[in-house]
Amino acid sequence: MIITTYMQASDFLERARAELERNEVLNGLPLGIALRLQKSPERIEVPPYLATVEDEVKLIVAAVMTPPFRLIVTSNQFDAFGEALSLLIHNLREHGWPVPGVIGPSSLSDLFAQTWTSLTGEASHLRTHQRLFELTQVIAPRPGLGSLRIATPADTVLVVRWIKAFQEEALHTSISDEEALAWARTRIGNSEVYLWVLPDETIVSLVATSRPISRVISIGPVYTPPELRGHGYASRSVAALSQHLLDSGWERCSLFTDLSNPTSNSIYQQVGYRPVCDFNEYVFSHK
Repeated sequence: MIITTYMQASDFLERARAELERNEVLNGLPLGIALRLQKSPERIEVPPYLATVEDEVKLIVAAVMTPPFRLIVTSNQFDAFGEALSLLIHNLREHGWPVPGVIGPSSLSDLFAQTWTSLTGEASHLRTHQRLFELTQVIAPRPGLGSLRIATPADTVLVVRWIKAFQEEALHTSISDEEALAWARTRIGNSEVYLWVLPDETIVSLVATSRPISRVISIGPVYTPPELRGHGYASRSVAALSQHLLDSGWERCSLFTDLSNPTSNSIYQQVGYRPVCDFNEYVFSHK
């Protein structure tokens, strides 16, 4: 097997994009990040790690990492990638890349974590167990008050507050006011943030798009403040945005849920999302 690393996202995509787009939903996370790196290289503060591992005839594993975030691994092969992962790990260690963790389809990330622990002596801890869903047809939820509208710069303060709350509650991390403001300004400026608004103009839920690829676009984050939950706002927001995206020409929508949250897993399936694959996220630490 041969490992190749890439300085530029465009070079990585030239080699891996066609193969990864054979299963665009499954590979949407690394594809979407690589496309964003290609589109906005000026936003890169630390060079990313981009790699492919191939045998004589096909791509076995692709990997993307944007420090300080965890390594993303993916593969269209569902067996025989153990040697590829060992080669990947040796390359990361040889070139001094810090790897805080890994995320990918569960069979792949599980084996990577086991191999990493064996080769480095570090401990691995399962941080989140997620499920990837896809939608091709919306099941209309029960009618209710409100409508979806695109967020504007006037909504920035609210979006900053809610994205910080989402990070803490759903991702168990915190981001600074400056990071949240940069996120809000960029995503609102790109017309990627939507709000569910009641007839009295009260904003009750947030939903955004991310990682547009060729035929598939992702939805997330989705956030409703705790005091406003239980009224179906998130269901109607996700259904309305998903339908808008399908009507706009996207073939499929995808999203991730945390399997420890039964509510989100239930409501998204009720509006037409179907399971594709489970993803595990591990964090690494010194023993």
